[in-house]
Amino acid sequence: MDDGKSTLIGRLLHDTRLLLDDQLAALAKDSRRHGTQGEDIDFALLVDGLEAEREQGITIDVAYRFFSTDKRKFIVADCPGHEQYTRNMATGASTADLAVVLVDARKGLLTQTRRHSYIVSLLGIRHVVLAVNKMDVAGYDQATFERIVADYAALAASLGITRVQAIPLSALRGDNLLAPSPAMPWYTGPSLLEALEAAEPAQDDPRAPMRLPVQWVNRPSQDFRGFAGTLAAGAVSPGDEVVVLPSGRRSRVARLVTADGDLPRAVAGQAITLVLEDEVDVSRGDVIAAAGDPPQVADQFAAHLLWMGAQSLLPGRPYLLKIGARTVTAQVTEIKHKVDVNTQAALAAKHLELNEVGVVNLSLDQAIAFEPYAANRRLGGFILIDRQSNATVAAGTLDFALRRAANIHWQHLDVDRTARARIKGQQPRVLWFTGLSGAGKSTIANLVDKQLHAQGFHTFILDGDNVRHGLNRDLGFTDEDRVENIRRVAEVAKLMADAGLIVLVSFISPFRAERRMARELFAPGEFLEVHVDTPLAEAERRDAKGLYAKARAGQIRNFTGIDSPYEAPEAAELVLDTVSQTPEQLAAVVVARVLEE
Repeated sequence: MDDGKSTLIGRLLHDTRLLLDDQLAALAKDSRRHGTQGEDIDFALLVDGLEAEREQGITIDVAYRFFSTDKRKFIVADCPGHEQYTRNMATGASTADLAVVLVDARKGLLTQTRRHSYIVSLLGIRHVVLAVNKMDVAGYDQATFERIVADYAALAASLGITRVQAIPLSALRGDNLLAPSPAMPWYTGPSLLEALEAAEPAQDDPRAPMRLPVQWVNRPSQDFRGFAGTLAAGAVSPGDEVVVLPSGRRSRVARLVTADGDLPRAVAGQAITLVLEDEVDVSRGDVIAAAGDPPQVADQFAAHLLWMGAQSLLPGRPYLLKIGARTVTAQVTEIKHKVDVNTQAALAAKHLELNEVGVVNLSLDQAIAFEPYAANRRLGGFILIDRQSNATVAAGTLDFALRRAANIHWQHLDVDRTARARIKGQQPRVLWFTGLSGAGKSTIANLVDKQLHAQGFHTFILDGDNVRHGLNRDLGFTDEDRVENIRRVAEVAKLMADAGLIVLVSFISPFRAERRMARELFAPGEFLEVHVDTPLAEAERRDAKGLYAKARAGQIRNFTGIDSPYEAPEAAELVLDTVSQTPEQLAAVVVARVLEE
């Protein structure tokens, strides 16, 4: 932050004479109002256009600028340096071929330098220009420059960054920006612009096998059905044999259709509509690939994850994973470790906080076609989306499939859940009782169980306290453990429902996300959420176990309602008011609901 990135880009645009007269006039006016350079032009204002950026003197959002020279065209993403906006930096780096890492000569390498360089490496950028800025303030000292270069060379080597071009410069004065500066005769390398013009972006390997992620099924009429997308790798021609993944169906290419007519051949980077010879079921998000060398298909992965959410990443919590045009439900099943961005050391972790990078295991609810990110950005890069807020909370790269994902298959059972329910003469379902500690969940669930049993129904109770004596005895009460607690119980309830039982689950289950995850395991109508609605003051007044008193005294940590939140249901099938009615009356309400269905 405040090391001169926006000034560097603004000066580059100004000195290459790419600004129109009205832009220059506006810049001069803005410099008088918002600038930090006295009567001189503040070049940072060219890219820091948000009012908040100008007021605070920092970059917040990613600003994309286009410029060109006689030798090359460029798109520059001016990314924020502040730690709070690391996710914006990752967004800008995700499509880049080269990174300009700017370092203030007075400060040397900072934690953010290391964090950003790590992200650059993680996102597959292998060409870095190290711009050592504010050399004018450092007295154009050669030793200062060389010390920073040596430090960064060691960092780049540890991160696998293979090409680093170090340039001493002053963005404010324009030294070494377009041409060599007489103020630093000891530097004989290229100027920044010369280095950018000489850099060669990574080229797609023409020998790579064909990959086409399907973005759209193009069906304008009953006579035409094509599959549109941008070739992610390789080349394709009519007559080539292809396979559709993850289904595994095979066919041959009949036509390659574009707006300008059919093509005899298409290569990586081209947008095409591919027509197959056979009527094969292909959907948005599928991958059409070379039949002789297809990508892998898996539903469990090892991955690197940059966490960008304000709330912690909790293993076991369901998120949406978007990879290309495909969206599936995913869970982080395990955090292997998080990464210390200063030393690249692996640190033990149970959750990830904002801007932390971790190595994790992912489990998806559907298999996807993929390639490791190192081999193919388009088939190996993904984001995680919070299912409630729809906010992007993480960006990640797939490393490899976990072997067990390809070796585990559903075993067919001749006696299915329908047969098991029929012999019991009942409809399997789950009654999920949720509420504060002391609300009366277990009491009401027990009464419901007795009444249903007396009427000949086959039931079973999963009670929070009882389950923690066995199945979940290894779990505590942190947010992470609460998520895993509910995940396990939901899976057990699903198995019991498959056995034809009516399952009564009595758990605080404080988080909406996990209750939603449990609901989605069941068919519509099989899951009834029962909110045992008791005000906190009333639950504390009852406090039969003395838990609230201990929590208030600080003897119990992470206690729901005191120092851990309870997220009340927003659309429960039943809401039981325990203040105005007795447990017996409320149990009768629940039983009546079961019988009417």
